[in-house]
Amino acid sequence: MTIVIKIGGSILGDNDTSLQDIVHLAQTGKRPVIVHGGGAMITDWLDRLNVNTNFVNGLRATNSEALEVVIAILRGVVNTTLVAQLTQAGGRAVGISGVDNALIQAEQYDPDLGLVGKITKINNDLLSPLLDNNIIPVIAPIGIETLSQPLNINADTVAGEIAASINAEKLVFLTDVAGILDESGSLVSTLTIQMSNTLKEDGTLKGGMIPKVDAGFIAARAGTIVHIINGTIAYSLQQLIDGNLSGTTIRGE
Repeated sequence: MTIVIKIGGSILGDNDTSLQDIVHLAQTGKRPVIVHGGGAMITDWLDRLNVNTNFVNGLRATNSEALEVVIAILRGVVNTTLVAQLTQAGGRAVGISGVDNALIQAEQYDPDLGLVGKITKINNDLLSPLLDNNIIPVIAPIGIETLSQPLNINADTVAGEIAASINAEKLVFLTDVAGILDESGSLVSTLTIQMSNTLKEDGTLKGGMIPKVDAGFIAARAGTIVHIINGTIAYSLQQLIDGNLSGTTIRGE
């Protein structure tokens, strides 16, 4: 079973078991792929360096100065830290970004967003050998345009596209909330595209949840089972894989 797991920086804390769960999955014959974000740390460093950015529909507009910070934090600090923690937990992990071997090919598509990429192709030549050798790929969401220009890409989008490309059985978004909530604040256990559109139109589904849900539908339409769960709850990932459903499941139809 190949499982793509999107980790948000906000879930990793002293009591979080997500990385231990992932190592356990690998040790029991599963094939986990990690895609990570790092938005909070990026924002912190952009503020420290007085680099102005803004968000458009949940995506960070990125100029050349901001891109340097994005690459430094995602590929440098966050990626390296995750690989070290997975190794400490007994796993075999390798940190890569979408630039490595042109794993994530992308193009600029919106002048308002600047150096933000729309994925045009996933090159799985790098992932397959790692997974076949029981190594956990840890992917920083940076793409490459015409093999020379790095681009900032939303990590949720990367996770959805990779899950679809490698025909993953599952895609799990680990968040710090219970899942998708409706207009009354109740958990939506199963999300359809029609329900998603309604929640977007009435403003219930907004901000960073929009690219997460959109990415979920990309994977779901390719046959992947997609879950959004609260990763701050101990062993939530392992329980999900064991069949104890929680959070929101996204359906492709």
